Amino acid sequence: MLSAILFSIAVVALFQFALYYWRAVFTGVACQPISHRILEAANLEEPQLSGAHFPKLAGLFALTPELKGTGGGLGFVGLYYQLTGKLGPVFGRFMPSAIRWSEREQLLCARYAAVQIGRRLETNLAQAASMRSS
Repeated sequence: MLSAILFSIAVVALFQFALYYWRAVFTGVACQPISHRILEAANLEEPQLSGAHFPKLAGLFALTPELKGTGGGLGFVGLYYQLTGKLGPVFGRFMPSAIRWSEREQLLCARYAAVQIGRRLETNLAQAASMRSS
């Protein structure tokens, strides 16, 4: 019985650590500068970028080919976007700050998608240049 309790505590702690690590990586990527080319392609300006632009940026990400084939997608960010979009209004009835939190988190999702588009395009340009030089 004691071993089962210890195992449960270890699993919960491991899950919590994984969640915190994912959140730190997600926020670190989202805080990087967004290329003006990406914003132009999405017909946006950085001051007007909001969480509502995530579906547009996710669609643009899906249209961007990846030459290396590593399969790096948006991962759990789409799910996180939908989850925060649903949790904000539900908890916003009791705590108005939950709506602002939800909007901030959705903005991070949009920024993450824009940065990932930029990374993918830079990788493709580098790959194409190396193919031309070979």
